[in-house]
Amino acid sequence: MSCIHSCNLWVKITAIHVQKFRVFALSINMERQIEIKECNNKDRKSIIALLRSENLPVEDLPADLHDFFIALDEDSVAGVVGLEKYGNCGLLRSLVVDKNYRSEKIGAKLVNQLEERAKALGVSSLYLFTETASDYFAKKGYVKIKREELPADVRKSSEFSHVCPTSAIVMQKYIG
Repeated sequence: MSCIHSCNLWVKITAIHVQKFRVFALSINMERQIEIKECNNKDRKSIIALLRSENLPVEDLPADLHDFFIALDEDSVAGVVGLEKYGNCGLLRSLVVDKNYRSEKIGAKLVNQLEERAKALGVSSLYLFTETASDYFAKKGYVKIKREELPADVRKSSEFSHVCPTSAIVMQKYIG
């Protein structure tokens, strides 16, 4: 085979690889457009279904979900998080991201939105209970504390009194 034939063959093979790469690159750039927004009562059924899918409590969800946020992918609920306010303390609860949307930083966006709302409401410390996500929250600046260190106002929550097991890890973050 002469050099000219070899070069033409290489050019053809390279062109095929470039075309395949372009198709691959196009599929990567078609990212989902996730919108974080305040919950309303029409979202309630989807939120409950998502929480139940991850064995999170739903029986104590407040009637008004105005301090809850959802992540929407068009009409699909991809994630949820809620805030309960107790004096100048807040309880971060019900953070869940649908398994089909994990690794897309949706949880981080939801937590950031909740923290901003909490600051706007005058919350200086956020607390949470977790059985599975302490490493995740530690990366977000939350630290483990003992149950008895919880402020009296937060101890009035259903999460503290009967929803979360006493074995759940308690975490805190100062936000303002």
